[in-house]
Amino acid sequence: QVRMVESRGGLVQAGGSLRLSCVASGRTFSSYAMGWFRQAPGKEREFVATISWTGDNTYYADSVKGRFTISRGNAKTTVYLQMNSLKPEDTAVYYCAAKAGSYSIIADEYDYWGQGTQVTVSS
Repeated sequence: QVRMVESRGGLVQAGGSLRLSCVASGRTFSSYAMGWFRQAPGKEREFVATISWTGDNTYYADSVKGRFTISRGNAKTTVYLQMNSLKPEDTAVYYCAAKAGSYSIIADEYDYWGQGTQVTVSS
């Protein structure tokens, strides 16, 4: 059974930093791209960042570019999201996801999802 488990999020002040991690298990993920999405209250789920299975290629939403960094561990089963200079508008439930093949910004293309973790940024 495939599982993707995010680390606990948290409450952080505006301007602060937080690092999320997500561990995937249950199959081989060496050929899988991974991504992070988020969903704020009353809004649709939106793309945040994605990374290729090699880790060589990344892509970010304009809203987080320059502040967030996505990376993955050497075993390719862990994906990280380093979030710096956090803003109140970053408050959301953050989800990690994995998809076979090329990385993508389209949520529907992802095969596996974590349960989500709450990140709250106070002003």
